[in-house]
Amino acid sequence: MNESAPGRRTARTVTLLAGVAVVVYLLDLVTKTLAVARLDPADPTQVIGEFLTFKLIRNSGAAFSMATGYTWVLTIIALVIVIGIIRYAGKLASVGWTIGLGLVLGGALGNLTDRMFRSPRPLRGHVVDFIQVGDWWPTFNVADSAVVCGAVLLVLLTLLGYDYDGSRTGWAARDDEEPVDDRPSDEEDDDA
Repeated sequence: MNESAPGRRTARTVTLLAGVAVVVYLLDLVTKTLAVARLDPADPTQVIGEFLTFKLIRNSGAAFSMATGYTWVLTIIALVIVIGIIRYAGKLASVGWTIGLGLVLGGALGNLTDRMFRSPRPLRGHVVDFIQVGDWWPTFNVADSAVVCGAVLLVLLTLLGYDYDGSRTGWAARDDEEPVDDRPSDEEDDDA
């Protein structure tokens, strides 16, 4: 039995979304496991001078340590994001949107795993952060990077007019318009 073209497209889109999410999730899981096993919270490791340091911290809040003490709320928000992306996946027809949402999904799952299973207790776990860039940026992890990169990609695609369903508007659709022919038609030549 042959699958219809839309069915094949949906299967490819869902496969790409899942593939990106799984790669991000596994990278996040492996790097956090290594960070917890090898980094001493009291002794940061300089990688590139003071520009890049591995510094193990446990974050009970969101990015920039906001919402500290609201781990359960952040867990629910992450669950809603994950469920929303999974439900939305079948409507995607844009590779860019699929990659962007795959990055967000993988990152959300990575931090959600920490919140659900890490200490101090289930559903209130602290996220493992360990990448510090200079003194001017908060410590983060692979999942955070994926969420931010995915969100930036989605905003850019939206601003440029690339829609989730594969359609294009605005700037992105400029080449889709029929060229305007300013030459007079044969009928106009006959009237002259």
